[in-house]
Amino acid sequence: MDAPQNAPAATTAKPHLPDAQTVTQVTHWTDRLFSFRVTRPRSLRFRSGEFVMIGLLGDNGKPLLRAYSIASPAWDEELEFYSIKVPDGPLTSKLQHIQPGDEIILRPKPVGTLVHDALLPGKRLWFLATGTGLAPFASLMREPETYEKYDQVIMMHTCREVAELEYGRQLVESLKDDPLIGELVGDKLLYYPTTTREPFHHMGRVTDNLTSGKVFTDLGLPPMNRDEDRAMVCGSLAFNIDVKKILEDFGLTEGANSDPQQFVVEKAFVGDGI
Repeated sequence: MDAPQNAPAATTAKPHLPDAQTVTQVTHWTDRLFSFRVTRPRSLRFRSGEFVMIGLLGDNGKPLLRAYSIASPAWDEELEFYSIKVPDGPLTSKLQHIQPGDEIILRPKPVGTLVHDALLPGKRLWFLATGTGLAPFASLMREPETYEKYDQVIMMHTCREVAELEYGRQLVESLKDDPLIGELVGDKLLYYPTTTREPFHHMGRVTDNLTSGKVFTDLGLPPMNRDEDRAMVCGSLAFNIDVKKILEDFGLTEGANSDPQQFVVEKAFVGDGI
């Protein structure tokens, strides 16, 4: 006799992950980039710009975790992350296939240096990023405190191709109409995206556009100085080292949570994290 059509299919229950949170949304921006949102632990309190450890179970059944900046602001009811896809990456080779309803591991212990507390008061705040290093600034660009503390906020973001800028472009454009912070943002946020391989209206690396002064000319801003300018840096290790030297040449000093100064660098970047 045939089984009734509404009979439940036999399934194998998935193991419940430790520190589990549920995926609510996944967006694939390119074949190399995706973002996703997950539920937020009730106990999690963080400062915009911080990161947490997230991951999945590895083939050996043990948690495989990487540092990922939280791309959503501290007031958001969910958590957002922005990630690269690495075909043979231990974590992202698996993480890129998550779907809404899946679970990920999220250790609710936020840390990081890209926070307002690590900077002295200033007039302009520069966000300097390559690739998925945009993630902490996606959080900070949606943080009201950012616009309460600074007269101008400059988001410099460099990718190889135009399509890789799309996540940031859509986010920046949405801020003007954001019911919570739209009025705060006003005309304070200056967006300066560039590419290095595909033709675009602005091209060149963050480092080159800073040292040549092109970004200052294009945006009608004075060169950086330690009295007015503050900066946050997030990218590859090589990028961070190069930008740190440039900022020091402008007279800025690196700070930390325990010693606020003119700029900070996120040192938690790992190959397929952040």
